[in-house]
Amino acid sequence: MKYDIAVIGGSLGGVQAALSAAKENKKVYMCEQSDWVGGQLTSQAVPPDENKWIEEQGGTKTYHEFRKAVRDYYRALPEFNPEVAKTENFCPGNSWVSRIAHEPVVAVKILDDMLAPYIEDGRIELDYETVAVDSTVENDIIKAVTVKNLNTGEEKVIEAEYFLDATDLGDLLPVVGAEFRTGAESKAMTGEPEAADEADPEDLQAITWVAALEMLPEDSDYVPEKPEKYDYYASIDVPHCDCRLLSWYTNKLQGPGTRRLGMFDGEGNDPASKGLWNYRRIIDTPNYTDGRNEVTLLNWPQNDYWMGNIFDDSDAETHLQRARELTLCAVYWLQTEALRADGGKGYKVRLRPDIMGTEDGLAKMPYIRESRRIIAKRLICEQEIVRDFAEKPLMVEDSVGVGHYSMDLHMTTKSHNHFMRKTWPFEIPLSAMIPVRLKNLIPACKNIGCTHLTGGCYRLHPIEWNIGEVAGYIASYCMDKRFTPAELLEKEVASFQAFLEEKGVQLHWDFSRMEL
Repeated sequence: MKYDIAVIGGSLGGVQAALSAAKENKKVYMCEQSDWVGGQLTSQAVPPDENKWIEEQGGTKTYHEFRKAVRDYYRALPEFNPEVAKTENFCPGNSWVSRIAHEPVVAVKILDDMLAPYIEDGRIELDYETVAVDSTVENDIIKAVTVKNLNTGEEKVIEAEYFLDATDLGDLLPVVGAEFRTGAESKAMTGEPEAADEADPEDLQAITWVAALEMLPEDSDYVPEKPEKYDYYASIDVPHCDCRLLSWYTNKLQGPGTRRLGMFDGEGNDPASKGLWNYRRIIDTPNYTDGRNEVTLLNWPQNDYWMGNIFDDSDAETHLQRARELTLCAVYWLQTEALRADGGKGYKVRLRPDIMGTEDGLAKMPYIRESRRIIAKRLICEQEIVRDFAEKPLMVEDSVGVGHYSMDLHMTTKSHNHFMRKTWPFEIPLSAMIPVRLKNLIPACKNIGCTHLTGGCYRLHPIEWNIGEVAGYIASYCMDKRFTPAELLEKEVASFQAFLEEKGVQLHWDFSRMEL
């Protein structure tokens, strides 16, 4: 079957890639491994992690339209508090890590609504529960990719002018024989001050299998069931930290040592500490008139799975299962053994399957922090964006977007490295999206030319959205101009940037409206 552009992976970036290409009247094929599009926002159940200027800038026009659609959805609910609805920039869940924390089922509805007109008129064809398994490549040009339905086993061959890898793990890269890296680079490879002394492609950031938890009334008679492997997971010690994994203690954000977390505000290391319950809360009782119970998403240090990798590993399926087991055990610990401020143990919480679209209340897919990454024309390195090493924000001549987040490295699977570093606001270089060899492959997710370290800040929602949206525009623009992305980089960056700005892509930060 022939298309203009094939988007392999229905991640957050994948959805935007398909949409931007369809808006340019291209015939688009998209496939997605799960039965929900949206990746980290939906099937992985992670509310938007955003920059602190997001209400005014720091995202594409379409990303801001999505944020408005989320708030409009809640405003339209009869049960939503009308006083809250009047507030311009309310957060549906009143979380402290996201300015717009909301339910995954709401997010996927909005993304589906965005796709619907283009699916209906035939510009986008979407296959769920489908993955890439083979390819035909000639003279550094991908001619076709074979995709397989995970339920029926049916295969079909997709021919296209351009192929975009929008999977959360960079799954298309090995299928088409692209040059890519995984895991930790060495100092010699990147010049990064905090890179490993020796490269280790198996040293990847932890995954997390997120769960939706509802806070029940104190008089609830709900009795949780103990997971079969609970005693095993409850006995695991955290590396570099004198504490158990299932406890209120974890590593310090910087350097060795232990810090205490708490369920609610003020229960951690100091009275000003914020609680984990409202960290990623998506339903806050005062925001409703019907008294509904609060719901949060469990994406905490206690259920980070750093015990193994889920790709390019013979035990990948085992690690996926163990990540699920760990989360279920973390839930049981919270229900039965977690120390409360009043001296008691356990909280009245239970899983909420309806919010996740699953039978057990766990997300459809694990949260992926680190992908295979293309070897690109340009590599984005730590010393360019971290405040300790760079004197000013990263600004590039070939910018195709902006972003900002701390460089957040969750505990890794081999070295157990972890830290968080403050960064400058940065830009997304077009050259980091152009592979060194293949002429019609474009990354559209977490798989651009960043490193093990810088991927820790280029992976966030508005940045992935920006990357995906631009990937679709790169393919469309190159088709219309009849040159390759590499030729675009060499010949026509300024014209392409003007094109992107017309589409609502912010290329540079407006520092006049920011406190750095």
